[in-house]
Amino acid sequence: MAEPRGSVAINQDECKGCGLCVDSCPPECLELLPELNSYGIHPAHYTGEKCTGCGICFYCCPEPGAITVLRIPPPKVARPEVSHAATV
Repeated sequence: MAEPRGSVAINQDECKGCGLCVDSCPPECLELLPELNSYGIHPAHYTGEKCTGCGICFYCCPEPGAITVLRIPPPKVARPEVSHAATV
């Protein structure tokens, strides 16, 4: 399995449990918790794996500040140096 390219942070007090983020997540890494939060709703929860960092959950969420998508930068790949010596 490929390394995750992102992570999702969900503010449990801002989430209204509508499930739009869960339904729109392509890698299916979000779910509604079975437990109720302090407002009596089932908030969304990041499962902790498979996030691609696409941000679809963020854009479809109707509640500002409920979802933050963090993109993980790819590891740096060492590239061989290219000699620019002129040949005669």
